[in-house]
Amino acid sequence: MVRQGLKALLEREKYKVVGEASDGLEALQLAKSLRPDVCLLDIAMPNLNGMDCAREVLREAPNTRVIILTMHAEDHYVLAALRSGAAGYVVKSRAAADLLLAIREVLRGHFYLSPGVSGAVVTAYLAKGELPADPLTPRERQVLQLIAEGKTTKETAGILEISVKTAESHRSRIMHKLEVHETAGLVRHAIRLGLTQL
Repeated sequence: MVRQGLKALLEREKYKVVGEASDGLEALQLAKSLRPDVCLLDIAMPNLNGMDCAREVLREAPNTRVIILTMHAEDHYVLAALRSGAAGYVVKSRAAADLLLAIREVLRGHFYLSPGVSGAVVTAYLAKGELPADPLTPRERQVLQLIAEGKTTKETAGILEISVKTAESHRSRIMHKLEVHETAGLVRHAIRLGLTQL
C-alpha cells in the first residue's frame, strides 16, 4: 500500500516509476539493471537494510541518487544514511511535501534532509566530529541483519549466494568483532544499528 501511494504521488508529478521492490536485495537488483536517476529506500527493509542497500546501489550504479525515506528521525540513523552515500533523508511524517522537494534537489546534485533532522545532524557533527568507524564489513552487516531476522545459517547462505561454511565464518567473525557470544546479543546489536526492528 505504501509503495502504491508513493507511486501515485510521483506519477501525479510526472515522474516515471521504473521499478518497485519488496526487499533490499530486490531493490539492489532492480537498481543494477534499470539504473534509475533516483532510488527511494527505507531503512528497515528485509534481507538487505536501506543503509547497506544504498552503499551497494551507489557502487553498482554510481549515477543513481539515493534518498532514504523512513520513520526514523534520530541522529544516528541520519548520520549512518549520509555515511552510506545517501543524498537525501526524508522522514515519513513529512513525506508528501518533503519527498517531492528532495527528489528535485538530489536531481540537481544537491543534498536534502527533512527540516526536523537537519539541525540534529549539524549538532551531532559539531559535537562528535569524526564518526566512529564501523567494525563490520558490508557483507558482515548483511549476515548480521539476516541472523537478526531469524534466518538460519543455511538460509543466510542461500540468500547471499555463498557457501554455508562462508556464512558460518562470517557469523564467527561478527561475534568476535562485537565481543558477543549469543544470538540475542547479535539481535540487540542489529537493532541498535538500525539493520532490523523488533
